[in-house]
Amino acid sequence: QVQLVESGGGLVQAGGSLRLSCAASGSIFSINAMGWYRQAPGKQRELVAAITSGGNTNYADSVKGRFTISRDNAKNTVYLQMNSLKPEDTAVYYCNAQIRKNQFVSYENTYWGQGTQVTVSS
Repeated sequence: QVQLVESGGGLVQAGGSLRLSCAASGSIFSINAMGWYRQAPGKQRELVAAITSGGNTNYADSVKGRFTISRDNAKNTVYLQMNSLKPEDTAVYYCNAQIRKNQFVSYENTYWGQGTQVTVSS
């Protein structure tokens, strides 16, 4: 089985920083795209940032210039460095990964982490 385990959330004042980590483990042959999504109360889950296995990145307009996504392919881990945090960044942050489980399949499954709370106080 595949698991995604997130860490690094918490409470921070506006203008502060947090770094989220998400480690994938289990039956993994390869990982394509990895990303971070967030869901605030009463809102839909939205993409925050994504990164391909080759390092190409994509960001939501609301976080460009403040957040940086990176990954360590050797550790099957993706990170989200969040700087200049704003109260509107408050949400549960979810890790996402497209994982190929073994060499006998050509498709990827989508996996989600359990979520980590980020709260930014004003």
